[in-house]
Amino acid sequence: MIPWVLLDSAPVPGGNGELRLLRRGAEFSIRLGRDELMNSRLGGSEEALASVACERVRTRKAPRILIGGLGMGFTLRAALAALGPDARIAVAELVPAVIKWARGPMIEIFNNSLEDSRVGIHQDDVGALIRSGRSAFDAILLDVDNGPDGLTRDSNDALYDRQGLAAAHRALRPGGVLAIWSAGPDLKFAQRLRKANFAVDEIRVRASKARAGAKHTIWIARRGEQKETR
Repeated sequence: MIPWVLLDSAPVPGGNGELRLLRRGAEFSIRLGRDELMNSRLGGSEEALASVACERVRTRKAPRILIGGLGMGFTLRAALAALGPDARIAVAELVPAVIKWARGPMIEIFNNSLEDSRVGIHQDDVGALIRSGRSAFDAILLDVDNGPDGLTRDSNDALYDRQGLAAAHRALRPGGVLAIWSAGPDLKFAQRLRKANFAVDEIRVRASKARAGAKHTIWIARRGEQKETR
């Protein structure tokens, strides 16, 4: 068995503990303590997050997409594959080291996606970008922390509470899509989405592209076509 090698570590801004980047052969892992947050072999559900959401907005003229969380780039690469040349994708990543790892040790995994002319990388809290925009995005894709039941930062919970969902609703254009990745199902959160005036589909997707293994949850929440007046 090839041992894991620690490549780098970085504190989580405003959170507890530190993120660690490890490598074993061609496989990468990002961990918080003993919890593995990401693995380069397991990106099936993150890819589905982007492909399902972008399919619903790709026919729009010059669609604008916001991705919360760079991670290992699964969501970004799938969004690029699903969208045309007139799309614009903003990626918000709070941890500077994650951006550094994407351009350093994991550059082959990212496969030039960060240099795509449609992509802009923002070292920022995705919540701040959501709150600053009104009818700014056709789709918001949140692959942040562990989903509504977060691990890394308590402040991430604000993305998924009543006020956070209301901000996302305002930031979407009429008919826009809020897509959320989660490690597991959450009945109360699904109900909260509906109370925030979203039409909600819940999808269970395997973490890997194989037919076996763990499943993750994706919520596809659609804002109504009517413009907000407030």
